[in-house]
Amino acid sequence: MFSTILSGAVYGIESYLVHVEVDLSSGLPCFVMVGSLGNEVKESAERVRIALKNTGISIPPMHISVNLSPADLRKEGTGFDLPIAIGVLQAMERIDFDCTDGMLFVGELGLNGEIKPVKGVLPIVISAWKSGITRCMVAQENVNEARAVTGMKVLGVEDLQSVIYYLGLPKEERERHLLAEGKAGKQKGKEQKKKRAGIDFSEIAGQESIKRAALVAAAGFHNMLITGPPGSGKTMVAKRIPTILPPLSPEESLEVSSIYSIAGLLPQEGTLLTERPFLSPHHTISPQALSGGGRIPKPGVISLAHRGVLFLDELPEFKRQTLDLLRQPLEDKEIQIARSSGSFIYPADVMLIGAMNPCPCGYYPDRNKCRCTPHEIHNYLSHISGPILDRIDLCVEACRIDIGKLKAVSGGEDSQSMRKKVMRARKRQEERYRGTTFRFNADLSAGKIATYCHLGEREMKMAEKLFVTLGLSARSYHRLLKVARTVADLEESDSIQEKHLAEAACYQNTDKLGRC
Repeated sequence: MFSTILSGAVYGIESYLVHVEVDLSSGLPCFVMVGSLGNEVKESAERVRIALKNTGISIPPMHISVNLSPADLRKEGTGFDLPIAIGVLQAMERIDFDCTDGMLFVGELGLNGEIKPVKGVLPIVISAWKSGITRCMVAQENVNEARAVTGMKVLGVEDLQSVIYYLGLPKEERERHLLAEGKAGKQKGKEQKKKRAGIDFSEIAGQESIKRAALVAAAGFHNMLITGPPGSGKTMVAKRIPTILPPLSPEESLEVSSIYSIAGLLPQEGTLLTERPFLSPHHTISPQALSGGGRIPKPGVISLAHRGVLFLDELPEFKRQTLDLLRQPLEDKEIQIARSSGSFIYPADVMLIGAMNPCPCGYYPDRNKCRCTPHEIHNYLSHISGPILDRIDLCVEACRIDIGKLKAVSGGEDSQSMRKKVMRARKRQEERYRGTTFRFNADLSAGKIATYCHLGEREMKMAEKLFVTLGLSARSYHRLLKVARTVADLEESDSIQEKHLAEAACYQNTDKLGRC
């Protein structure tokens, strides 16, 4: 007998549907699996055989052939256990053929028949829904993850016995057991907000210039670099930037949550991410961990920070090879990885925040504390290449704080009021770029600068003077205009004025690293 069960898999970061074809025939008793299989998939035959035995179902001594189609794509993971088991049961005529029509099956089998959760359920279910599939069966732990897809009806199962019981019910009974889509993500959003409730910009005293720069960066999704001596508040500012960013839109939430699902980092509750990611890798991170690695690459840190913040503390301590990996992703908003098995494109639209000391000891130019030689300072700063600095929109300096400001009861504006300003500026950008591929001012291409960052006669003369005085490159000049556009949005101005250009010019300090 022959049966076909619908399942799915993830290849890199893309998901696709897989047809699990099972055939039982007379011949030499064996369990053969084909279809470009990874080691975990090859082991499914043994897990399925033992799980069925421990469930009370003996497989007859027949020739069992299993094909996972399409056969030209590499299959990885343990999610094919459940569809293979159902296909074998259907071929043995223990399950009716019509009860699995139009239904997706994903799950791992334990040797006792238990159904275990697997990675990548969310993108697989999204692919199934796009193909017209509206029902799926997953492990109980993956139910909320699958229910996040609007229009998908989900059944969570705990063991093979419950699977067989459900598939043996009349059609009307089976439909009543299915759960419609839920509001996955609410609980996670509450947890994220609770986690960040104790972090607020009001705790930062005496660094109003850096807070203003953080506000501009958040409003336009600009990259930012903070320099200054140890203890000046660089890391405190960076960690509070997520508190002023708007939450993820429903589309962005699905996109980011799919990446985390593939990486196996989505919470066990299966709820979606609603707050923008904030990742801060240690400076010893390898290039593969940052960009994504493996024979079939998995998402790296830069992809996990997609639509959120990638914070690199102690920037010069990172290997130059690692930092230079960011050059192409910061420009193209994606990262391309080539392997012998194929080329993979991962999303990498991040807001880069860097923090660094002006010298190895951190106290330059205070010669009462700093003992670094000019050569040592040069070598320290040379870890950051010019192309990386050229992709940073704002560079601000955090100087030592006066004792009077530290004694102040309040640090000034809090995160809630700053977030409202960011939301208003983002709203203006949303209306301006409606119908285009741009979302933020930082996304503007060189060809569209003149269209969306139009300057009047006086402003043009000032911009030309800044270009010459600051020695800007073409990219730096465009960056100046984009930042000025964001400053104008924060002040709810339709046009870029001279004061907006002046403030944007204050953030062009990448050529002054090492001076305070």
